[in-house]
Amino acid sequence: MGRQIPKLETAHITAALETKNLPGQISGLTQDGSFVGYASLFGVVDMGRDLVMPGAFRASLEKRGAAGVKMLWQHDASQPLGVWTSIIEDARGLKVEGQLNLAVARAREIHALMRDGALDGLSIGFRTQSAVTDKSTGIRKLIRLDLWEISIVTFPMLPQARVSAVKRAHLPVKPEGLARAIRKAAAAFR
Repeated sequence: MGRQIPKLETAHITAALETKNLPGQISGLTQDGSFVGYASLFGVVDMGRDLVMPGAFRASLEKRGAAGVKMLWQHDASQPLGVWTSIIEDARGLKVEGQLNLAVARAREIHALMRDGALDGLSIGFRTQSAVTDKSTGIRKLIRLDLWEISIVTFPMLPQARVSAVKRAHLPVKPEGLARAIRKAAAAFR
């Protein structure tokens, strides 16, 4: 079912914010911190026995857009990392493009780990608005979700939810000088 987050309250509704982690391959990570991946996949049962249905995010994305969905580290609201520049539902799932804010120390660390392939999990934080549980299998079909945040995580609930591309830009330094250039740039931000 996902890890339960403290309840968020409104004037009329109290609902627990849920999270779903999806590991994936980092894709398109650039020196400026841009990357691409899938935060959720349709029709794939996760380790919490949930299955996200196509169209589950449609209303939420129409309401909020990418700018209204936060990019966090490990679902920690006190650790924003950057912004989502694009979030769309396609035939496969919830495709995301993000931009790490490299002026933030944690984002620089995550950027380095993503470039090395050591970190690539993605996880969604949402409120369930409509779901049906199959009593014979125990699988909960998530039909409509209110998406609040997408986190970069170490261990996703849905093992296939991963950053699929870490964009690589041409670097102004040769590979042998890259480590020295990174240390120098990091020192400038301290």
